[in-house]
Amino acid sequence: MKYLVLLVVLAIAIGIWRSRRAPDANASKTPAPPLALPQNMLACAHCGVHIPQADALMVGEQAYCCTEHRRLGPV
Repeated sequence: MKYLVLLVVLAIAIGIWRSRRAPDANASKTPAPPLALPQNMLACAHCGVHIPQADALMVGEQAYCCTEHRRLGPV
């Protein structure tokens, strides 16, 4: 019987503690903006590593991952 009373007192204490806690920081913020759209991936003409089109160094139709590979040219 005393364990049942202890359990009830514990449940009430936890309920009071949870209700008095500060609200979650994420609950009051505005929702996050939607994720950006996927980007096209291009293969480096020298090494074949795939990079986002926005980060690629373009020479004509050839895409390169860095200036060194752009200097060396396609394989």
